[in-house]
Amino acid sequence: MRNVLNKKRRVIQIFTFWWGQLTKTNVGRRIFELIFLIIVFLFFIPFLGTHRATDFAIFCIMVLSFDLLYGYMGRLSMGHLLYLGVGAYATGLSLRYLTSNPLLAIVFGVLAACVVGMAAGSIAIRATGACFALINLAFNRVGWFLVMSPLKAITGGENGLSVRNLSFSFFNFRNPNFRFWFVLISLIFVFFFLRVITSSSFGVLLRSIKEDEKRVRFLGYNTYYYKWINFIISASVAGFAGALTALNYGYINPNVLDVNANSGVIFACLIGGPGCLYGSIVGGIIYMLITNLLPIYFQRWELLLGVSLLLIVFRFRKGIWGGLETLFNRIAARENSDPPLEKGVSK
Repeated sequence: MRNVLNKKRRVIQIFTFWWGQLTKTNVGRRIFELIFLIIVFLFFIPFLGTHRATDFAIFCIMVLSFDLLYGYMGRLSMGHLLYLGVGAYATGLSLRYLTSNPLLAIVFGVLAACVVGMAAGSIAIRATGACFALINLAFNRVGWFLVMSPLKAITGGENGLSVRNLSFSFFNFRNPNFRFWFVLISLIFVFFFLRVITSSSFGVLLRSIKEDEKRVRFLGYNTYYYKWINFIISASVAGFAGALTALNYGYINPNVLDVNANSGVIFACLIGGPGCLYGSIVGGIIYMLITNLLPIYFQRWELLLGVSLLLIVFRFRKGIWGGLETLFNRIAARENSDPPLEKGVSK
């Protein structure tokens, strides 16, 4: 028994030592996170294919943008796909009418989502709770209606819009391998960009607003301004995911603005763990695996998704990643608190 405990303790000590060495400095932590993200998505290529792995990475960017609103600021948006759709359509239309450079089209898509986020956010952030969620839902529905009817001559309506000029110089988005690496690098860039934001004093202020906005306002901070800025950043990142979606599929239809699809982003954030960037990636991957693989084996796969969501909401409030962090902290605390075994003494 003593030998088993000693081996278990030795494994935990080795893991804790290397984890501490990798994350002891900011540079070491960044390198570890970079390697981790690359390995995770490379692992999916043999099983799912390059195109599907690229789709997983784009969805994770979308979940990261939503988590900036819900996880860090405490505002549930049920219309976040509006900005994904704006980014996708702006990218496709700019490639059709304005430029032949896909990178410049991505910039147009992000800027369009940013502008729409500025306008919609100035109204939405005045509300809280269900009102905030429903206002965003209404904006999403308006965007879908504009694409389907008044702007049908430009967007193609329900027939969709094909994306042209997918290659420019070295940037060949017709190549699946190039798309995968471009999207993966984009995901890493978004991850570290949001890591800087959430780790800064701005991120601390967002979490403070989530906990008690009245107290933050009492301390003299203009909470409206900070919420508006966060809303714009979240919308811009979602627009970036939409631009990558347009380039990945080479085709855009009104489904990118589907109001019902917002539930998938919310589910992914809850499954992984809100308020944690790693949780957004874990939740995005797990949700995509559930929706892509379970329908092959189970006809009523939505039932399993609903049951898993209920378990997470009522039993694991911090999600999968938050639960793993709690478990690791308990193991580390127990390891540090246990006295060393004396010679000849067994537990």
